[in-house]
Amino acid sequence: MDNPILWSLISVQVFMGAFDTLVHHEGTERLAWRASQKHELRLHGVRNFFYAVIFMSFAWLEPHGIYTIILAGILTVEVLITLWDFVEEDMTRKLPATERINHTLLALNYGAILTLAAPYLWKWAFMPNALIPVSYGWWSVMATISAFGVGVFSARDLLAAARSDRLDRGDPAVLVAGLEPRQSILVTGGTGFIGTRLVEALVAARHHVTVLTRDPRKADQLAHPVRVISSLDLIDDLDHFDAIVNLAGDAIAGGLWTKKKRMKIIASRVEMNRALHALIDRLSHKPACLINGSAVGWYGLQDDGDDTKLSEDAASKPAFVHDICEAWERETLPISAQGVRVVVLRIGLVLGVDGGIMAKLLTPFEFGGGGIMGHGRQWMSWIEHDDMIRVIAFAMATGTMSGAVNAVAPNPVRNDAFSRALATALHRPLLLRFPHWLLSGVLGDMGRETMLAGQRVVPSRLLDSGFVFRHDTLGPTLQKITGASHGDASDL
Repeated sequence: MDNPILWSLISVQVFMGAFDTLVHHEGTERLAWRASQKHELRLHGVRNFFYAVIFMSFAWLEPHGIYTIILAGILTVEVLITLWDFVEEDMTRKLPATERINHTLLALNYGAILTLAAPYLWKWAFMPNALIPVSYGWWSVMATISAFGVGVFSARDLLAAARSDRLDRGDPAVLVAGLEPRQSILVTGGTGFIGTRLVEALVAARHHVTVLTRDPRKADQLAHPVRVISSLDLIDDLDHFDAIVNLAGDAIAGGLWTKKKRMKIIASRVEMNRALHALIDRLSHKPACLINGSAVGWYGLQDDGDDTKLSEDAASKPAFVHDICEAWERETLPISAQGVRVVVLRIGLVLGVDGGIMAKLLTPFEFGGGGIMGHGRQWMSWIEHDDMIRVIAFAMATGTMSGAVNAVAPNPVRNDAFSRALATALHRPLLLRFPHWLLSGVLGDMGRETMLAGQRVVPSRLLDSGFVFRHDTLGPTLQKITGASHGDASDL
């Protein structure tokens, strides 16, 4: 099958398939960590196994007779699985436009490959049974590398499908069980990592939820029924809200901190709080409370050798992350002056497979590419995703709570301990270390402040108020949220 055009089309198929897997399945959609995609993952696993067989067969063998018929059967089954996969995807998730376009191109290109390969297969099928060794130079090498790649993803997808049931976190309504029934709640940033789960819990508990989002298209992923608005101006003066939860803000770790990016990060938070102030000012019925986001970055950057535990009354140190939080929290003061109880949640690293820091770490760690950041001594103050939702509900329901509250688990860990615990939970080795000079050189201040520095923050006010964490030690928490079937992560 020494046909350069055919091999070129196979190369294009490999490239588009890799793009679909890495950008869509692993990147934007993160299918391996979505319990709802168990059947799709199984289809991907079986199809990738067949792809590995096809690539290796074309690379080094010329099948004759019965072996040609077997290969043709595999090609036919692959087509049927792909059609089944298309139906499964449409039934279980909303595909991005780029994924739909890529699927169309893959189907067309695969059809062209089969058309060019058919004459060879037809001729070989009438020859005596044999597997003839062949080599097409670099084409064979490319096909072998591709076979190895799809083989690895085949095994991973089948294992991910097997763990899918263990990722189910149960009824979300229990996370907000402490709230009075039938509350009317406005959530800004409701399509983000924390907001999506909060809305899911509130809707499951039959509260009335209004979500403000800059991109109403993202509302398709929210639990329903929910009211979605794109501007606070759409809220009538006579509308009634028992509480407002403000989680809106441009992503801090979403790119290099250019001057424009820094201004956007701060402005997105300040302007939202000012808009909420204007809304509350004109509402005939004031909400009882505002639960406002902030972050442990308020405390600035803790020195490497500083083991001081930072409670809510601790002083801050200079850093851009402090400037963000300080500006954000300062804009809640006029709202508090209106008689609204304001709770400012200084949120740590929220751990869950649906987003946040874990979304960035799971794929490299799962493939053995995770590592320690810099020297690894920087503190990481964390909180499990569902505990974060419980903290928000607790702050809403506790009428005596106001001011700054550290939304972190009681036992922060250093980065090297965190990395070891995650590798253990995923049953993978921890072999790499990303040096300080590399991260700071590539990512600048963003890398230095969010990856190479940290804060040892403790939830003093939550504990004093009687809040009980369900996930307070890192090892067992990571075992739980990654669906590990077993493991021996220590209580770090």
